[in-house]
Amino acid sequence: MAGQRFRMTVAYDGSEFHGWQRQTTPEGLVLRTVAGELESIISRVLRQPVMVQGASRTDAGVHARGQVASFVADSPVPVERMERAINSRLPPDLEIRDLAIAHRDFHPIRDALRKQYRYRLHHSLRRPLEKRRFVWHCWYDLDIAKMRDAAARLIGRHDFAGFAQADHGRASTVRTIMDCRIEIEPPEIHLLVIGDGFLYNMVRIIAGTVVEAGRGRIDLARIDRALTEGDRRLAGPTLPPEGLWLEWIEYPDPPSIDTDPSARARQDAQRSTEAGA
Repeated sequence: MAGQRFRMTVAYDGSEFHGWQRQTTPEGLVLRTVAGELESIISRVLRQPVMVQGASRTDAGVHARGQVASFVADSPVPVERMERAINSRLPPDLEIRDLAIAHRDFHPIRDALRKQYRYRLHHSLRRPLEKRRFVWHCWYDLDIAKMRDAAARLIGRHDFAGFAQADHGRASTVRTIMDCRIEIEPPEIHLLVIGDGFLYNMVRIIAGTVVEAGRGRIDLARIDRALTEGDRRLAGPTLPPEGLWLEWIEYPDPPSIDTDPSARARQDAQRSTEAGA
C-alpha cells in the first residue's frame, strides 16, 4: 500500500479488551481487541482500510501506558489534526498519546530495543475497591528482602522456557533481562522488569515466582533450577492480568520518527544529490 508510515504511542485500560491482537471465535464472532478498535476508528477517520501492527501483543486484561504501533495510510491530513480526530472517536478506555510520521522502514517489533513492564500488587488486608481493575490484591505476609533476591536472580541472559506457557509459539526462549527489581509504594509493591523481549505470560510468571519467594514457598536454588532446567513446574504461578502494565518501549537513537515531513523530504533530496555525485 502506498502512503506514509505513522507511529503511535497507545495507552489503554485492558479490562474490557480481549487483548491486543485481533481475534475471532470459531463461530465467527469478532472479539473486542485494542488493535481491532484502532483499525476500525482510524479506517473510518481516514476513509481507507488500515492495518495496525503493535510492538507487544498484550493479553486480555493487561494495561498499557506506552504501547507502540504503526500503520500505513495515504492522507493529506496534518498529523496533529489526525490525532485529535482519531482520539475524539476512540472509546474512553483507549487513547493515542502520540502520533507522528515514521521512517518508511520503521517496524514496531523488529526495531524495539527493550521494554518495561510493571506488575502492581496491592499489599493489604483491605480490598482495593477503587483500583481493583489495575492491581492484584495480595494479602499474604511477604518478605521483601527475599523478593528482591529472587528478582535479582533473573537478571541477565537466560533461557526462560521455565517461565513461559507451553504454547508460547517462539522458536527461541532465550531472552535478556536488563533489570528486575522491587519498588515499594505503600500500600503497593511493584515489580519492574526490563528486557529485550518477553515470552507468553513470562512477566506474570516472574511476578508469581517472586511473590512465592516472598511467601517462603520458593527458594533461590529452585529459581536457578527453573532457569537451567526449563521446567515450568519449578517457577511460580501465573498471576492475574489486571496487575500488569506495559510502561514503555525503547527504540534506537536517533528515533524512528520524522515529525516534520517537509524536513524529511529535504533530507531525502539531499541524500539523492549526494548519491548522484
